[in-house]
Order: sequence, then C-alpha cells, then structure tokens
Amino acid sequence: MTALGNFADGPIAAETRPLRICLLGYRSHPYCGGQGVYLHYLSKALVDAGHEVDVISGQPYPQLDPRVNLIKMPGLNLFECENPTRALRWRHLLSWTDFFEWWSKLTGGFAEPYTFGRRVARYLHRHGQRYDIVHDNQCLAYGLLDIERMGLPVVATIHHPITRDRQLALDAAPDWRYRLLVRRWHNFLHMQTRVARRLRNIVTVSEQSRRDIVEQFGVRPERISLVHNGIDTTLFRPRPDIEPRPFRIMTTASADQPLKGLRFLLEAVAGLRKEIPGVELLVVGSLQEGGDTEALLERLQLRDCVQFVSGISNEDMVNFYAQAAVVACPSLYEGFGLPAGEAMACGVPVVSTDGGALPEVVGDAGIVVPAGDSDALAGALRQLLRDADLRARLGDRGRARILQQFSWKLAAEQLTRYYRGLIEGAPEAVPGRQPAGQVDSAEAA
Repeated sequence: MTALGNFADGPIAAETRPLRICLLGYRSHPYCGGQGVYLHYLSKALVDAGHEVDVISGQPYPQLDPRVNLIKMPGLNLFECENPTRALRWRHLLSWTDFFEWWSKLTGGFAEPYTFGRRVARYLHRHGQRYDIVHDNQCLAYGLLDIERMGLPVVATIHHPITRDRQLALDAAPDWRYRLLVRRWHNFLHMQTRVARRLRNIVTVSEQSRRDIVEQFGVRPERISLVHNGIDTTLFRPRPDIEPRPFRIMTTASADQPLKGLRFLLEAVAGLRKEIPGVELLVVGSLQEGGDTEALLERLQLRDCVQFVSGISNEDMVNFYAQAAVVACPSLYEGFGLPAGEAMACGVPVVSTDGGALPEVVGDAGIVVPAGDSDALAGALRQLLRDADLRARLGDRGRARILQQFSWKLAAEQLTRYYRGLIEGAPEAVPGRQPAGQVDSAEAA
C-alpha cells in the first residue's frame, strides 16, 4: 500500500522544472459539492507552487484563480434545462456522445461522467502533447483508459466510492419503484468500478476512503496513494469582530440526501429545545419543497427555529461560521469532511459523527459521536452549548490542527513529487506544448 506521505519524504527528483498539468472535472462549480471545491483549491495551490495548470471542465463551470486556464468542455447540461425532452437537436444525432447523454437523462440515468470522458479523450488525442500529466477528479470514465493508452501519465482522485451513497439511498427508499430509480441513476458505478480497477495510479483523500476503495471497487491497495485535502486557512479564519449567537448550531447538509444525516440532527435539536428554548439551527443547503425533510420539520415542530440558506459566497459562509456557537457534522459517511475542517479553521467547536473519515479530520479537536445516533448528538451539543470554556478550548485546538496538518500547500507539494515519479516512470515522454484554448462541443463530441 502506497502512502504518499512516505513517498514525499523520499529523495526529490532532479527534474525541477514547472510541470504542465491538466486537471479534469465533469461538473466543477463549487456549489455542486466537494469536487468543485477540490478542483478550485488544488489548481490554485499547484499554480502557487509554480506549475502551469489547465482545467478541463463540463458545466456548471468552476470558479478558478485567474492564473488557471479554463478549457470549457460543454455537454448538453440537461439538468439545467427546463424541458430536457426537447433539448436534443438534429446535430446531436450525429454524435453518439450527445445522444447517449440525452437518452440517459430521459430514462433516469446519469451519463455525464461517461460522456465527459469521451469528449476529453477526443480532445487530448489532438492536444495531449501540451501536458506532462492528466489528473482526473472522480470522473472515472472509460475515456481515462484511452488517455493512458496514448502514453500520457494519468492519475485519478477518488474522494470516496459512490457505492456508499447508493446504498444509503437504497436503504432510505420508500418502495421498490424508488429503489429502481436509485439503481438506474447510479448505473455509472459499473463504469467507475471497472475503470478504478484498471487505472494504474489512484489518489485518495483519507485512510477511510482508501479502505473503502479497496473493499467497494476491488482496487489493489498498492495502487492507491494518500494526499489529504487542504483547507483555505486564509479565507476560513476566526472572526473575533463577530459575536457568536449563544445557542446557534450550524450545519452544512443537502437536506434530502440520507448520507448527510440531517434527519438525526433535526431530531437532536427537537430534543434540545425542551431544555434550551433559545436553540436555533442554521442549515447551509436548500430545502426541497414537499420533501422528507420538510415533512420532518413539520412533525417535529421546528419550522420556527430552523433556517435554510443556499447559494452564498465564501465570505458569507465564514460570517455564518463566526455567528455559530457550535458546528454540527451529522453525516453518516464522509470521504473527507470539508465542512468540519472549515469550521475548525474558523475556530468554531465541532460536534461530528464517526461517519467515514470525519474522525481523521476532527481528531481530538472536537467531540465525536456515533453516526445515526440522535441522542448522542444531542448530548454533545448540550455539553458545548452549556460550557463556554470548552467551546473556546476546542475552537483553538481545531484551528491549530488544521494549520498543522491540512493545508493545500502541503497537498500541492506531495502531489508534485508524486507527479514527477509517474512522469519518470511513464513509458513515453510527452514532448512539446501548444497554446491551450477553448473547445466547442462539435470538436469534442
């Protein structure tokens, strides 16, 4: 089993020239989730380290540092179409990639990783000589195997196997019809499993994810390297000028995704209200009208003390952290746990479950409770809400832990050494470089 921490401690390659790095993301806007955040900060950290970085992305496109070049790889973007049925045009019938993306959406599937991989492979077949290495971000499409066959060194980051998400969604499904829809939506996992087993080089972001990739995808452990995510500690920082609200709990959760465990936090808050009437919960995430979470809010009589906000800026997020007395991370599973790390970087005490890699991030700088246990969650929150000294100690400890162990600069340094090792061992050098540009769907399809 390869630990990149060990790799990074070894001798540095004599080659020290800046690398030409191509990062891939099939949908990369930060508001799409952790993958978009990863692409934004990793590309910035690699540029800060002196490398040249292009990001090839499908819609919705990422927000990038001005020094990072974005190459747009548009698909049909059907999830933002008001009427996907009518989105197909005659020209799309000339492209299997476009047609398959449209047909999958209409039949309940999710084809974006597959179709993005096809478009990228075709693009890099023409322009791959620009790059020293190609680094995929959880796409795991068949196109990556085609890129490897071109002679380009390829590495893929797997944040965690989406098989976990699928199983939790199946467990929460109300009937067999919904379970069929869940299986259809996650059909892309067959591709991701096959590709993960065949790719030569894989990076993951936690020890928990590494174990899960071996178990769920059947990848040989010696092909998986570990590079922890970083936290932007310049952005996510304490705000002593903002007074915390004494009974505010904050969480970041997709309301109707069972994986995020919001149900257990709502049940915990309902219990706390009987003892602490002023308790309130701020949820950074959207509330689906008519969904299970809305029904639960009504049943627990929490509508007057739970607020949902979404589409906010990073600065707004920092301000919300500063206003919170406690941040709760109720997830049943996380491949890393960025919200926990961000809260700790802001000096806010954290109550976290032991779901997935969260204990790796939180360590001894927060309170960790069993995942899916509302009573344990309520007990930890009660303890912190009633003890200002404990909140202060854990807040300071959390900030120090993030500064020492989880930085994007460290991640970029480790990945640079890893890249150089792959390039030196690559069967073919990739000579030359042309000016990077933008690609339209006709060329990529």
